[in-house]
Amino acid sequence: MSTNQPAHPSNDPAATAVAPGPAALLPTAPVRRPGAWLAWLAVLLAALALVLAGLLWQKLSFTQQELARRAQDSTDQAAEARTMAAQSEALAQELQARLAVAEVRLSEVSLQRSQLEELMLALSRSRDDNLVQDLESAVKLAQQQAQLTGSAQPIVSALQAADQRIARAAQPRLNPVQRAIARDIERIQAAPLADIPALALRLDELARQVDEWPVLNQVGLQKAAPAVRKVAPEPVQPVTKSPAEPTPAAQEPALESEAVAETGGFSRGWARVSAWWSALWQRTWTEVTRSGRELVRVSRIDRPEAALLAPEQAFFLRENIKLKLLNARLGLLARHMAASQADVIAVEASIARYFDTSAPRVASAQTLLGRLRRDLVDSELPRPDATLAALAAAAGGR
Repeated sequence: MSTNQPAHPSNDPAATAVAPGPAALLPTAPVRRPGAWLAWLAVLLAALALVLAGLLWQKLSFTQQELARRAQDSTDQAAEARTMAAQSEALAQELQARLAVAEVRLSEVSLQRSQLEELMLALSRSRDDNLVQDLESAVKLAQQQAQLTGSAQPIVSALQAADQRIARAAQPRLNPVQRAIARDIERIQAAPLADIPALALRLDELARQVDEWPVLNQVGLQKAAPAVRKVAPEPVQPVTKSPAEPTPAAQEPALESEAVAETGGFSRGWARVSAWWSALWQRTWTEVTRSGRELVRVSRIDRPEAALLAPEQAFFLRENIKLKLLNARLGLLARHMAASQADVIAVEASIARYFDTSAPRVASAQTLLGRLRRDLVDSELPRPDATLAALAAAAGGR
């Protein structure tokens, strides 16, 4: 910047002495100061900085206010979010409880539905379907009874009853079942099975007869009496008595002779008395000779242990045989045919070793034991598979 300032008279005396020329009449240039514009620039910059500082301060205050407001809003939103989270959790728990109750009710409804379906199916079943179901149940029950008893008779009885019911029903679609029942009955009846009750009865009978079997060294075996004993029912023992006491045998002919004398038939009475005395002496002689033969008896014993068997040992031998027969019976009822057969073989060996096989009871017992040994075979019970398959096909084809 430049300013026009008026010329001032110079105080210098040299200047005053010189006359002014034409150049003095021209205007002189202003004198410029070099630091003035810097001052103005500094003032301007200071003002600008002041303005900028004010703007920055205002902006910083606005930013602080905005941050505080947003922090407050964030705090409020966080509290609201926590409240909503707690409400959501409570709602979720409530929904879960309701879902559990709904699942329980759904299961109950499903169970009731299945029961209702079964009930409706049972009500909607026809007479033939009921007949098929009854026959199948009866055959299965008979099969279980046969397994328990070891006899095929329950199965045969059930199949025969089923055949009769099907014949009374007169349904053509049950004809395959009837044919299958006939085939099963023929197959079961032809199967070689052991009759468990009959075999058990045989074993019981043998156990009852053990005490009547004579051992080999038994003394005084009961043999058949001679035919002469049939003349008089009461045998007379040859016992001598004192002459003072008359025997009943002596009184009898006296009474008879008196009776005959009274009737007048003395000769006929004497003949009867003579015949009676002859029979008496015959019986007496027979008893005496039999007793003499029993005093000394000669027999052949192949095994010496049978001859050395004491009477008390014979008792324990019989009890041991009874126990073996009882074990054979228990094994038979438990379907252990091999164990029962082993016990029967042991009883046969004991009989052949210690008992008199020539006696009729021992011989019959040996025969019965032989049949038992042959009948004690382990055989599998037949199953009515054809009948069950036909019943299942008839039930599935309804």
